Amino acid sequence: MKNSQNITEQRPTTSSRNTMTGVVTSDKMKDTIVVRVSRFVKHPKYGKYISIDKKFKAHDAGNTKKIGDKVTIEECAPISKEKHFRLKIEN
Repeated sequence: MKNSQNITEQRPTTSSRNTMTGVVTSDKMKDTIVVRVSRFVKHPKYGKYISIDKKFKAHDAGNTKKIGDKVTIEECAPISKEKHFRLKIEN
């Protein structure tokens, strides 16, 4: 008989958090940046692809990013009323 305590499963670690890539548009707040994320969406009736931009507030501890930097943000638990993203740590 196999002992279930000796068997360890190794599963690949995948993040179920939503990640997006965008450009920093504002860094004036303390520990917060505003990131503009743009995406192409096909119009349901006319079929033309249009660009949709949306701004998200993200947590940036230490104000490391400046305006114009390309960043990746990921969802997290709400930090404040409008801030529920943080900078993704890139190795």
